[in-house]
Amino acid sequence: MAITSANQLELLQTAEAVAREKQIDPGLVVEAMEESLARAAKSRYGAEMDIRVSIDRKTGRATFTRVRTVVEDEELENYQAEFTVEQAKQYMENPEVGQQLIEEVPPVEMGRIAAQSAKQVILQKVREAERDKQYEDFKDRAGTIINAQVKREEYGNVIVDVGTGEAILRRNEKIGRESYRPNDRIRCFIKDVRREQRGPQIFLSRTAPEFMAELFKMEVPEIYEGIIEIKAVARDPGSRAKIAVISYDGSIDPVGACVGMRGSRVQAVVNELQGEKIDIIPWNEDMPTFLVNALQPAEVSKVVFDEDAERIEVVVPEEQLSLAIGRRGQNVRLASQLTGLDIDILTEEEESKRRQAEFEVRTKLFMETLDLDEFFAQLLVSEGFTNLEEVAYVEVDELLVIDGVDEATAGELQARARDVIDAQNAKALENARALGVEDSLIAFEGLTPQMIEALANDGVKTLEDFATCADWELAGGWTVVDGERSKDDGSLEPFDISLEEAQDMIMTARVMLGWVDPDDLVSAEEPAEDEEQEA
Repeated sequence: MAITSANQLELLQTAEAVAREKQIDPGLVVEAMEESLARAAKSRYGAEMDIRVSIDRKTGRATFTRVRTVVEDEELENYQAEFTVEQAKQYMENPEVGQQLIEEVPPVEMGRIAAQSAKQVILQKVREAERDKQYEDFKDRAGTIINAQVKREEYGNVIVDVGTGEAILRRNEKIGRESYRPNDRIRCFIKDVRREQRGPQIFLSRTAPEFMAELFKMEVPEIYEGIIEIKAVARDPGSRAKIAVISYDGSIDPVGACVGMRGSRVQAVVNELQGEKIDIIPWNEDMPTFLVNALQPAEVSKVVFDEDAERIEVVVPEEQLSLAIGRRGQNVRLASQLTGLDIDILTEEEESKRRQAEFEVRTKLFMETLDLDEFFAQLLVSEGFTNLEEVAYVEVDELLVIDGVDEATAGELQARARDVIDAQNAKALENARALGVEDSLIAFEGLTPQMIEALANDGVKTLEDFATCADWELAGGWTVVDGERSKDDGSLEPFDISLEEAQDMIMTARVMLGWVDPDDLVSAEEPAEDEEQEA
């Protein structure tokens, strides 16, 4: 089959028809045709030739050309598509490396095999263009809700029609055991769009917390307008959810706006989520207050927040314990997801027993180390003293408020405490030296003898060893693996060293060793200070 003038316009018409049907650029179809004709020509003239085809976008005329490139003598490899400067002088004046000689060659007759090959090339190019268009259409729609039509179900996964292609709702992204039949309408959250070898993959979800947030945005105009903001969402899909909201307009109640008149707004979301019960909670910057709200409907007696460990302890009355925990731990689990903290729930009785145990331990410490009777030791603990350092170095006035303590007694107490601390320090240094600790580490400012002993027990015996430590190796921290948080113990964690303090000490050691230029530290801090001033 030759490309004659009779079917030149038909070529363009075919390209436009295919482009219309597939909703792609006609130019891409024409380019595919050019490539397919070039392949057919190479099979006629020789595969090593550089044959190119150009189709006129107005007339449909196909022009076949042979291209030869001028190369250096030593780089000549393909004699059909390349030639040297000397060889090129026969065809052009003053040839230079990189110049091309373009010659028109006669059109080729396309046999059955060549025509079939050309058809495959065009189909492949059209498929690639479809995939690129689908990816471009959906890459910016990740994080939004889409209405789609169910096509089929495969091994529990639902394949849906999204107009220009297909998307997949995986089995674990469905709510409970919901099932769909072909042609059912379905509303989903576009969780991810990826460009893969087999084409763009669009992954949907109905269990994502963001799906609930987007549904509320559709139902509550104040959220869409930015007057109310959704700060956090936690879900047990199909069962229960908690959503934290805040209003930036003092006259608008965020919870009431989300609930709607007679619950109409929240009920619309509940219906879409297969009856999932939703607790709408007012957001609060104060984390303990926010947690008290998050644990509703349970009543909370007391909250203790450990900011460094990102852990919070909640004390509830005995009769509220089961309500706070919830069925199968659901209530406390959702509250933990909402706040991003680990939550320990204790009854008032359990907390009382624990406080009593701590009281007894501290009382025994003061009795044994300061040679006090039980009553006097209990007085110290009752006034809030927890260790020897507090007794030894506190202002004398704070000891004088204790019944029966005068200046002489206070002085004696502090002297005894200091003697014990000095003895403990001397013992700790002796143990550290026995473990091989060098003077460079002992002399480092900010480390107590007990700290140095603890470091030595962990193999840190020189200033160089100390300077190579990571902050979490000193202060401790938390690691998240597969969604589970695990505790990393730090060498100096028993001494209440924070991560910031650990970072400062490690950096000071590196400066002392000459590993870090102090000027670099100053220049790194200056931009942060400028940002604070701008704020």
